[in-house]
Amino acid sequence: MWNELLALRAVPGQVLRVSIPDGRVSTLVEDAGPFPDGLIVESGTVCWTTMGAPETDPAKGRSEAALDFSARNGGVHAVSLDGSGRRDVVPAGSVTTGKQLASDGRGTLYWGDREGCRVSRARTDGTGLTDLVVNDPGEGIAAQCVGVAVDPARGHLYWTQKGPAKGGKGRIFRAGLDLPPGESAERRSDVELLWDGLPEPIDLDVHEGRLYWTDRGAPPGGNTLNRAPLPPSGRTGDAPEILASGFAEAIGLALDAGAGVAYVSDLGGHVRAVPLPGGPASGEGEREIAALPFPVNGITGL
Repeated sequence: MWNELLALRAVPGQVLRVSIPDGRVSTLVEDAGPFPDGLIVESGTVCWTTMGAPETDPAKGRSEAALDFSARNGGVHAVSLDGSGRRDVVPAGSVTTGKQLASDGRGTLYWGDREGCRVSRARTDGTGLTDLVVNDPGEGIAAQCVGVAVDPARGHLYWTQKGPAKGGKGRIFRAGLDLPPGESAERRSDVELLWDGLPEPIDLDVHEGRLYWTDRGAPPGGNTLNRAPLPPSGRTGDAPEILASGFAEAIGLALDAGAGVAYVSDLGGHVRAVPLPGGPASGEGEREIAALPFPVNGITGL
């Protein structure tokens, strides 16, 4: 059972510590870089992605749509749990727009690269940088990869392509953790489309034969926490079960399987605890862990 969460402040970029019992917040990393987004703890090391410094379009005002993240200046970064030893996991320029981050629990990180239209991986020491999925950027926002989860026991990689904002064209895919022999990341024969027509799926997690995900799209299906059974090969997924709703642009997901609780962060600055049906905390109600005066992106547990 977790006692603490780590969470990302988007602007200015920071890694925060959030106490689960009382919601107290402290800062682990004061300068996490421009627009941090995905966060995980792997082998005692805190790792996070950054989207990079965007170009701005004054004609679009101060909205999210005014930010252009197409420059290849995102990254993957790491620091010790005590805040020391800050380093870049991959060299500068290796990532366009670092989004959600996952690990296999064996020293390898996986992340979505949104404007890069790809899913990539590398070991925490920076070796083994590999693209696993590369979509055609000519397809525009429909090709952009965001959320990532891995299931090492079954050898599967899952990712979201959220589509346009509030567009109802979000998709979730599955493929092997490794490229099929002789195939490239651009042309894989093992990619399966599991869910289509979702509002705007973002972050993912896998537990006991189910896929969990946040969705920041339009209600009633969006701004929700969802789960559904993992379908067998060759079949699409069943309609998701909505576990919680009413988020303010749901983003981060952290699943404390032992406690039976999912933690969800949103761009409204909220971090909520959602008891999972049938789990140890199923008799408890949802509760707000923290309400912060700035957007919160990725979260993970300690």
